[in-house]
Amino acid sequence: MNRTLTKTRAAAPSAAVIQLRLYVAGKTAKSDAALTNLRRICETHLAGQYDLEIIDLTVTPQLAAGDQILAVPTVVRLLPEPIKKIIGDLSDEVRVLVGLDIKPRKQMNS
Repeated sequence: MNRTLTKTRAAAPSAAVIQLRLYVAGKTAKSDAALTNLRRICETHLAGQYDLEIIDLTVTPQLAAGDQILAVPTVVRLLPEPIKKIIGDLSDEVRVLVGLDIKPRKQMNS
């Protein structure tokens, strides 16, 4: 899979869409974990209401400047504004939901 600019369109055309961009650096365990965790969170809490773009900075490092990416993996919520960022493997679901200002769809186990 070419992860330079991989997009997942999971939103219905008329739905309110949350736009996310995940920056990774190659196929590493941390990058794979971040992608897996983010997809799980999106499907659980944003099903049908998100766009996810994955950018591999080993292929296109110049794209890091646009969102001021200093560490990877980093997820950026582009829309709705304001822009929000989280760095790491995104394994802490509560932290990701709070950090990206996403309302949980169902009760999470503590």
